[in-house]
Amino acid sequence: MKKSLFFLLLIFAFSTSSLNAQGDLLKKVAGSMKDELFGTKKGGSTDPEPSCACPDAEQLVGFSGKLKLDYKEMNISTMDDGSLLLQDKMSGDYYIVRDGTITGPIKAGDPRLAGFVDSGDNGKDMDAMVLRYKNYISKSGDKYLITFGGKTYGPYAQISSFTVTLSKDKFAALVIENIPISEAEGEKMDKAIENAKTEQEKMDLAMQYSQLMQQQMMEAGGPEAMMPKIITNIPNNIDPSTGFLSGTINGRIKYDDILIVAGSKINDFMGKTLINLKPEHFLTPNIFLNTANNKYAIYNYGTITFSDKKTLTDLFNPHLIKVGSQVYLAYMYYSPKKNSMMQCKIPF
Repeated sequence: MKKSLFFLLLIFAFSTSSLNAQGDLLKKVAGSMKDELFGTKKGGSTDPEPSCACPDAEQLVGFSGKLKLDYKEMNISTMDDGSLLLQDKMSGDYYIVRDGTITGPIKAGDPRLAGFVDSGDNGKDMDAMVLRYKNYISKSGDKYLITFGGKTYGPYAQISSFTVTLSKDKFAALVIENIPISEAEGEKMDKAIENAKTEQEKMDLAMQYSQLMQQQMMEAGGPEAMMPKIITNIPNNIDPSTGFLSGTINGRIKYDDILIVAGSKINDFMGKTLINLKPEHFLTPNIFLNTANNKYAIYNYGTITFSDKKTLTDLFNPHLIKVGSQVYLAYMYYSPKKNSMMQCKIPF
């Protein structure tokens, strides 16, 4: 009797173990099908999605297919047309992601990398600016020309700031028509003074060059020709002499518009203040203004903060896009479950 009971218990235990094993197998199969369905089979992770994730996120690029890169070992920047530039920190190679197509690996110095920027809207180096805006800025002798909408502006001795709207229909530039001496002439003068054998010779050269600069200044149109001024195709813009130049020109704050950030104010080119910034948001480089001009957002260190104090964290590359007639504030985040770079859009 006891022996029969023992065998019954043994058979029961075996049957239960077999059922559990089958259940585990079914779970694995179901999980595999789910991974195939949602794209998490290869490179997926059990790590939670970031708080900024949205249910209708669009996958921009996956790292488990053709492009097998470690997200944590990449530098990411954007191009003026919204394309992505990925750099593998380990190899130094670059990859361009444009409209779902991946190009690369690309080595440093390749002309295809021109136009990518890490942050900001204005070029600081003329060679870099010409390369970035090669469709609009060209060199003519020692000066520069701006060509936009079939019209040519210039020549200018210096272009210290240049920006274009996201729709590519408006531009604005801060230019100087003439400067007393070119960079090459200045270097030549400095070298001559440095190589002078006596202090008297240095003083004589300095006086000679000073008189030469004054003469060239008058021949170039006087002091007014050396003052910075705004060049733009925006109609009815105000006179720069009214203090217009005290702000920073920016074509990425609002879609299809170029605005001026001047301290606590965001102004348009007619001098009208569209919105005032809160004191804690002064001098923030990444600002976005909505279509109605009644709400703005700033971006700092992976966080978007809206003027109504709402925040989104664990994201990068916020930017404005337009789909049909609707403008969106888009941002990107990394999805550990899909091992992909995703994009969300907020009506803005």
